[in-house]
Amino acid sequence: MSNRKMITAALPYANGPVHIGHLAGVYVPADVYARFQRRLGKDVAFICGTDEHGIPITIRAKKEGVTPQQIVDKYYGIIKKSFEDLGISFDEFSRTTSPTHYETSQDFFKTLYEKGKFTEEVSEQYYDEQAGEFLADRYIVGTCPSCGNDGAYGDQCEKCGSTLSPTELINPKSALSGNVPVLKETKNWYLPLNDYEDFLNQWIIEGHKDDWKSNVYGQVKSWLNDGLKPRAMTRDLNWGVPVPLPNAEGKVMYVWFDAPIGYISFTKEWAEKNGKNWKDYWQNENTDLVHFIGKDNIVFHCIIFPAMMKAHGDYIMPSNVPAFEFLNLENDKISTSRNWAVWAHEYVADFPGQQDVLRYALLSSAPETKDNNFTWKDFQTKNNSELVGIFGNFINRVAVLMHKYYNGVIPEGNASAEELAEINKAAKEIHQSLEKYEFRNALTALMNLARFGNQYLQTEEPWKNIKENPEKAAHSLFISAQIAVALGQLSEPFLPFSSEKLLNMFQVERQDWATLEEANILIPSGHQIGEATLLFSKIEDDVIDAQIQKLENTKKANKMTNPDAAAAKEEISFDDFTKIDLRVATILEAEKVEKADKLLKFKVDTGVDTRTVVSGVAEHFSPEELIGKQVMILLNLAPRKIRGIESQGMFLLTEKPDGKLTFVTPDEAVKNGVQIG
Repeated sequence: MSNRKMITAALPYANGPVHIGHLAGVYVPADVYARFQRRLGKDVAFICGTDEHGIPITIRAKKEGVTPQQIVDKYYGIIKKSFEDLGISFDEFSRTTSPTHYETSQDFFKTLYEKGKFTEEVSEQYYDEQAGEFLADRYIVGTCPSCGNDGAYGDQCEKCGSTLSPTELINPKSALSGNVPVLKETKNWYLPLNDYEDFLNQWIIEGHKDDWKSNVYGQVKSWLNDGLKPRAMTRDLNWGVPVPLPNAEGKVMYVWFDAPIGYISFTKEWAEKNGKNWKDYWQNENTDLVHFIGKDNIVFHCIIFPAMMKAHGDYIMPSNVPAFEFLNLENDKISTSRNWAVWAHEYVADFPGQQDVLRYALLSSAPETKDNNFTWKDFQTKNNSELVGIFGNFINRVAVLMHKYYNGVIPEGNASAEELAEINKAAKEIHQSLEKYEFRNALTALMNLARFGNQYLQTEEPWKNIKENPEKAAHSLFISAQIAVALGQLSEPFLPFSSEKLLNMFQVERQDWATLEEANILIPSGHQIGEATLLFSKIEDDVIDAQIQKLENTKKANKMTNPDAAAAKEEISFDDFTKIDLRVATILEAEKVEKADKLLKFKVDTGVDTRTVVSGVAEHFSPEELIGKQVMILLNLAPRKIRGIESQGMFLLTEKPDGKLTFVTPDEAVKNGVQIG
């Protein structure tokens, strides 16, 4: 196994924040793995960055009425800070709009072009006549031919996972205008993936049958069995990396051509800052390249990107592509469009100082081999019962007892290999599990050591032996201190903030992993520890109830046919409703109220009487245009004085999409005083 690890994490789209599905399915496991490899003493480059050229970027920009650059600048900052706040230890987190990335991806494209790896093809592609532009795959929506999902995109159905081409969609429509697009001829450069079938079969199907995850291997095998086809590597768009050819005006690189090259360009940026040679990590066969991705990216990382690198000729292939399944939220699919998510930046704000709790909850429910589920109640239980009740409880007991009986000094003692066996066992089990990308098993091994520590204390009872058998009490607390420090060392990849806090409490430095797998004393007699502090705190019901209520509010909002509408008010009884007296009335006179820019004073014929009404509509109407207008009036509203004028009713108005007010009026003229309802 190589001493050099090139670890990448899928590039998040810079069109929105990251949520717990992203964290559980890619970034937290990747971070655990990178931290662990560093502890093994490996030469690690852990690389990521935002994908800033995808169609979701331009869709978000159109929706918000800003430029794509403004969108990516905004979300790059939000995403980067979220990762930092949650302890995701990237060596480099860059972006695909960087100058280095443009240069690297264009050089890559030119190399393939000059080697004759592309074919130029004129094809018919969908064109939106109203928008006046060709439609990229994500700008075309329709019905999936595989599962019947009406919201499939032109490149993929996110419901069933099928990879599609736009012409396969049933009833395609433009996401720009909603119109049915037309087919129009255009020229693009294609990479004939079928030329790489033999290579991919030999490399993956024959070479990685036993060591790659079954979901990855199975999906790739299915693709290869169906036969690969040429795929366009350029697009007719105005946002992306320009195709570096003289006859390619208006063409940009396909996002799945330039995005994975970001791994390379970001490594270049990191290497330049740190005096490294980037080629050691991408063009040296003694390097292990590992891609952490979600299952929806398997085809791009196991077929398209490897084919690109093979066509180039200078790059190594990944040794593994551990793809995770999806995480659901409260038994429903996480959806950014429905705001059905727990957003990373909101979690950090709502749970200050509790980043490790989320890391722990997501790792313990990691969707390694099948979709899994996150619930707030389970999150609370994992914190209160496991982190507080088992892990934190043991550490606190050891530190408190050490201060109570020995003034915080590790007592005289020694430990046999047998007495340190549980520590060594945990270290080895974590090691073996993480090398196989089994994060839940690794976390279980860590927690089992904490459980053992609690059981050991209960069995040894040093608080009883301190008087009757002080040597035994000292020995048992010496062993307990070894377990406590071991937990601090072993937990670092999983719970980096808590690990640092624990090691600082015991005033010890971080050690190499190999030390933990052997029968070594981790903290010597005579060593002074710091004051006991709590690693974790209980999360109360009201905190969890607030998060559940937030999701309930989201669910209600998703059911609204107009998401911009105000929420419904509290229910009233039928008897309450019958008290309302709504009538048709005619405005007889209208004039401005002195020294009040927003108020108009009206004289109104209600059919019952003639009365005065004051209303704040002066910014939307002139007095002259309202005279003679029939309106709806709430007749039995208690009078009140406005600017010294007694107002005897209220008009019914509504707001138009442009923010202007309009009166609710009858469709045709009726007699004043006619009741409504």
